[in-house]
Amino acid sequence: MFAAARQFLAAIAAALDEPPSMADRIGFIGNDALPSVYPVTDLAAASIGAACLAVSRLIEGAPAVTVDARLASLWFGWSIRPEGWEPPPLWDPVAGDYPTADGWIRLHTNAPRHREAALAVLDVPAERGAVAAAVAGWAKDELESRIVEAGGCAAAMRSSADWTTHPQGAAVAAEPLIAFTPYQAPGASWRPRAERPLDGIRVLDLTRILAGPVATRFLAGYGADILRIDPPGWDEGAVIPEITLGKHCARLDLEKREDRTRFETLLAEADILVHGYRPGALDALGYGEAIRRTLNPGLIDICLDAYGWSGPWRGRRGFDSLVQMSSGIAETGMTMLGRERPTPLPVQALDHATGYLMAAAAVHALNSRQEGRGAASARLSLARTARLLTEGGSGERGAPFSADESDWNARLETTDWGPAKRLLPPAHITGAPMRWDHPASQLGSAEANWKTT
Repeated sequence: MFAAARQFLAAIAAALDEPPSMADRIGFIGNDALPSVYPVTDLAAASIGAACLAVSRLIEGAPAVTVDARLASLWFGWSIRPEGWEPPPLWDPVAGDYPTADGWIRLHTNAPRHREAALAVLDVPAERGAVAAAVAGWAKDELESRIVEAGGCAAAMRSSADWTTHPQGAAVAAEPLIAFTPYQAPGASWRPRAERPLDGIRVLDLTRILAGPVATRFLAGYGADILRIDPPGWDEGAVIPEITLGKHCARLDLEKREDRTRFETLLAEADILVHGYRPGALDALGYGEAIRRTLNPGLIDICLDAYGWSGPWRGRRGFDSLVQMSSGIAETGMTMLGRERPTPLPVQALDHATGYLMAAAAVHALNSRQEGRGAASARLSLARTARLLTEGGSGERGAPFSADESDWNARLETTDWGPAKRLLPPAHITGAPMRWDHPASQLGSAEANWKTT
């Protein structure tokens, strides 16, 4: 076990320009593995381990890291268990996989504007039966194109072979796992504390479901001050209690002058910016890369998108479940397991793994800044992480498992929705435990200010 995890770590080390021996400081424990046609548990253990190794480097002596594969797998699912309350539904009723005239397509309709786009193309009401009947008359590629052109989110199911020869699949294959751009930056007076390595680091979080929030949740676990900014009215439903752990969540309207002024002040004072907008979105708001660098010459800038940063789909909206359909993962699961419908991974592994890789990239850049080698930006994508996974060989065929009582922290977390249990941390750095200073909170529940100490 863990052969694939070591292989993944070697690829991550290369992406971080670290020696392969980086992996020697990590130990894996646990025997449980998620059943999948791909090695999902190994990816979970490797990506979480890589992020922890980056944090460990901040500490004198670079203490060892231990990853619990069982808990890593569980953290790739849901880390929270409500006690006496129910979160809202995870999926919009229209969202899901539908058979077309020549295959399968997935509609992602959780955001109201994405649902409206799909329904407009299909010319049906928001009723699953009506949607299914309408989808059945379309060719999958044509419907995918029409919904995307209308501003919606959809993905036709392709095989791995189809994705390999597709222009976007070929473009992603040529991209690095983590694309760093180093630049000169002024030195910083901040110094890490061994027991709380990221205490005093300010992270401006402009991310959405799910990879970006996973990255900033990890950074919060080692003491970073995470300030998440959302526009008025934005909501992410059931995932909010999952991914706001350790963060302060505020709202700003960047169409208002006073909120833009506040945002620019926050940006100028941040150490790290993490964002998940599509390419060009921040530019349209007046905060392109050159402006960000002018406002904060030492800023570490970490961003992601769904389908990669080159190729014909570089600006396409996307989510984990859609990338699994596009890249052949869902089709491989269906074929190898003898199923009659798309069979994705047992968890949204592309989101979670990319999130931990983003965190690793951010801390790697922070290490570089501390060592006087300047700052950096980094770009990642769900599609490139998918390629990392699919190159890792076969997965496990065992029985599925879920958290038992021993996997949960005994202490209740007092969230804004009510009490909850949270999984025990999936990894441990000797002398620097992963823990969170704030419970999960509602979006917009805090002021747009850095915490005071």
